[in-house]
Amino acid sequence: MSLKSFFATIFAQHIYRKTQLWATNPLEIQQQVFEDLIRQAKETQFGMDHHFDQIKNFQDFTKNVPVRDYEGLKSYIDKVVKGEENVLWKGKPLYFAKTSGTTSGAKYIPLTKESMPFHIEAARNAILHYIHETGNASFVDGKMIFLQGSPILEEKYGIKFGRLSGIVAHFVPKYLQKNRMPSWETNCIEDWETKVNAIVEETFDQNMTVISGIPSWVQMYFEKLHQKGNKPVGEIFKNFNLFIYGGVNYEPYRAKFENLIGRKVDSIELFPASEGFFAYQDSQKEKGMLLLLNSGIFYEFIKSDEFYTENPKRHTIGEVELGVNYVLIISTNAGLWGYNIGDTVQFTSLKPYRVIVSGRIKHYISAFGEHVIGKEVESALQEAIVGTNIRINEFTVAPQITPNEGLPYHEWFIEFENEPENLDAFAEALDDAMRQQNIYYDDLIVGKVLRKVVISKVIKNGFQDYMKSIGKLGGQNKIPRLSNDRKIVEKLVKLI
Repeated sequence: MSLKSFFATIFAQHIYRKTQLWATNPLEIQQQVFEDLIRQAKETQFGMDHHFDQIKNFQDFTKNVPVRDYEGLKSYIDKVVKGEENVLWKGKPLYFAKTSGTTSGAKYIPLTKESMPFHIEAARNAILHYIHETGNASFVDGKMIFLQGSPILEEKYGIKFGRLSGIVAHFVPKYLQKNRMPSWETNCIEDWETKVNAIVEETFDQNMTVISGIPSWVQMYFEKLHQKGNKPVGEIFKNFNLFIYGGVNYEPYRAKFENLIGRKVDSIELFPASEGFFAYQDSQKEKGMLLLLNSGIFYEFIKSDEFYTENPKRHTIGEVELGVNYVLIISTNAGLWGYNIGDTVQFTSLKPYRVIVSGRIKHYISAFGEHVIGKEVESALQEAIVGTNIRINEFTVAPQITPNEGLPYHEWFIEFENEPENLDAFAEALDDAMRQQNIYYDDLIVGKVLRKVVISKVIKNGFQDYMKSIGKLGGQNKIPRLSNDRKIVEKLVKLI
């Protein structure tokens, strides 16, 4: 064991013990976070507008602070962007994380001196928990790559802004900088395809041990490595043994990755967003990610099937149940209050609190009342390919409400790496799996309201071409797993 890996092991034990202190006292920790947030924001414009000085408990908070998305907070955020102080949080933010918006164009999410450290520590602690549990720290001696956005930042009203991953690149600890790849110059390349090609050239002969990024874009990197070396990634990088990912479920990609790598590697799942770092996989043995209850974020949860009702109940951490689909609501030390980030989660454990990301509240199919969510289509696809040599590159699902003939159906657009020998049989298996996942969908099939799923094959790199056509190739961008309309697939069809 090298000196570096030895100290990593010692540090991992220390962080594990610290984690246990708050993970075993979740209700008290969340109450402390709640009280601290209210106290620190009392004198802000938002705090005064919403009578923070009168808030004594969670019930007061829910009466004074409604649930909002970005649009609902935009009037306050616009003031912060223009340089005003003490609007949502005390002082000014350190940065703005710029993300893609929906109705409002670009979104600017504040990052403060209080919130920024948690983005850095959470990613570090995920790796340290892996070291503590497995005893494997040898990878710290090798090279690590994080496929991310450009670290070049712009400035607006004296505050720098850019992609979150690019901002985080400025906070890489000194002890990791010699191990970190790609080079700063390569990381600054804006065009994604050019950047990936440059990364391949830089890393091809290096001792890569850790690779991190959104699976769909890491897949592109692996494919280019395979083309250059004409051998599996695991032979090019003989000591590569840890894949770190976030943003999308890894399971639909796992078979393809293991084929590209040539062997299995351990993986760690993260749940980061511009609005906060919410959870990370703390165990290779347990399902779900540890919800970070001590990171300056107060969590609320609304059952997704009640979310669009007039006055849905807002639950605290002590009221959640296993297996229920919740919309995640946050209040943070970056000045987001009662904020709906759009993600839905399900709890897999309550001691400690672990979650999986089940989808997006706006990404679902309920054209016929079925309310199918992302987790269900991912699970159904995974079940349908088990025991086969079918491999999937990418997919998305949309309803077909007005077919030229026959009953309506769910249409699956799938880019296969290895196609099924019998597409009809695969569609049958996929439909059966969907019926097991969602009882409402099953009722619609039984009642002959819908016919079984229809699969439309997407040509090689069709999804990449689509993302390129809308200016979202690479970085933190990802294809929605499903939509309640056909806007995405109509553009997809035109390209293929």
